[in-house]
Amino acid sequence: MGRLDAKIAIVTGAASGIGKASAELFRKEGARVVGADIRDGADARLDAGEEAQVRDLVDRVARDYGGLDIFFANAGISGGWASIAEQSAADWSEILRVNLIGPFLAVKYAAPQMKLRGGGSIICTASVAGLRSGAGGAAYSASKAGVISLVQTAAQQLSGTGIRVNAICPGLIETGMTKPMYDVARERGQEQRIGELNPLKRGGEPEEIAAAALFLASDEASYVNGTALVVDGGLASSHPEARAYKLRMLSE
Repeated sequence: MGRLDAKIAIVTGAASGIGKASAELFRKEGARVVGADIRDGADARLDAGEEAQVRDLVDRVARDYGGLDIFFANAGISGGWASIAEQSAADWSEILRVNLIGPFLAVKYAAPQMKLRGGGSIICTASVAGLRSGAGGAAYSASKAGVISLVQTAAQQLSGTGIRVNAICPGLIETGMTKPMYDVARERGQEQRIGELNPLKRGGEPEEIAAAALFLASDEASYVNGTALVVDGGLASSHPEARAYKLRMLSE
């Protein structure tokens, strides 16, 4: 028996990284999965921030498979590390469109189909960058903070439907988005420093986030709702010691 037997799922950002690992794990656990991505390598093409495309994908999956039980709104873009002064309103608009409007659309269109099934699980990829500064650019961080607020609000608005809405906050994970950072560290012979700020002293793997998504998608998480599950090796449990030391020095 798989943990997702007879479940029907959509996973966005499924061509690589966390989305690909999650789609593969969901299938292994018995779900029928439609992986979607704006790039080649998934079952369906999808711009996760375009309303008509999300609506049509949900309708098509529900029609072809007989319903929808799980939607993992994972697609996202980083926007880089440019400062607020260096970014334009257009930069912010695009990052928010994909990272925040995308999960909103997932909730909007998945929820009615899940109501017909008596419940379901919507999972959105947020980030530790949405918890506090220092883990991403300003627009990216703001978008992920918005995702955390979205799942809280959605969980309340879907009260009584049996639909759970949760977020995952990954720390540093090796994906296509973070590949440039990993590549630079390896070229400089500094791979051992990747993830050095968290207590586990390493970066994470997409499969580790997929395992968290599987838990939230499964009935094992039947009483988990409206929360942000942090999966970051312990990074968000504290502020970096060097920063705290500087603050102490300033106060002396």
